[in-house]
Amino acid sequence: MNHELSQGPKLPYEDPAPKAGSSGFDTYAANYDAELNKGLKISGESKEYFARGRLCHLRKRLEHLDHLPENILDFGCGTGSSTSLFFELLDARGIRGLDPSTSSLEVARSAHPDTRVSFATSGKGWESSCDLAFCNGVFHHIPPAERQAALATVRRTLKPGGLFAFWENNPWNPLTRLAMRLVPFDADAVLVWPHEARRLLRENGFEILQSDYLFFFPRFASPLRKFEGCLSWLPLGGQYLILCRRSD
Repeated sequence: MNHELSQGPKLPYEDPAPKAGSSGFDTYAANYDAELNKGLKISGESKEYFARGRLCHLRKRLEHLDHLPENILDFGCGTGSSTSLFFELLDARGIRGLDPSTSSLEVARSAHPDTRVSFATSGKGWESSCDLAFCNGVFHHIPPAERQAALATVRRTLKPGGLFAFWENNPWNPLTRLAMRLVPFDADAVLVWPHEARRLLRENGFEILQSDYLFFFPRFASPLRKFEGCLSWLPLGGQYLILCRRSD
């Protein structure tokens, strides 16, 4: 359950780059993991467990569609904690990370000096450059009135027919709600219900291909995780994925 986008009014789809300190996540850039773990501890797992689980599940869906991407947009990339996993698990050739938090991007650039990776606060110049866009736990930090503009940026960055992996925290899951209450930077989050997310995506130029739910069992019930692949239809997992395609 990753949350790496600002609660503030400056968001990465705005053309002007936000000023330093304008993002609420600038405050948490240096100790992001420690703050996030306040919520994740109830699951008994680390953020790495969830990050790897998301991308392993996504790879299966992409392989089924015969669509392994070369260039990926990480929308709301924060400190770039998923960057290495995109290369490892999705065989990406290039990553473009977009986030309004200048302090978070400083951490990301320091951790990933690879020339195949770019980080920015604005998507200018990235139009139609990516085969896949990815976000996780981002849209509950974007005010509802500004979500359409955020999706417009994602859509502009995708190539025609490009895919968008939209991951969000599932409001139907009580452990997810409890975890978010324990994380300081989730205090003002506005959860996105799955049906609302599908409607929003359809209305803003995306064709829905698949909806899945993941992370049903905390660590103490880990023997049951072997059944998660059969439960992806059940709307009780800790997170959900909506995989969609840019429609043209």
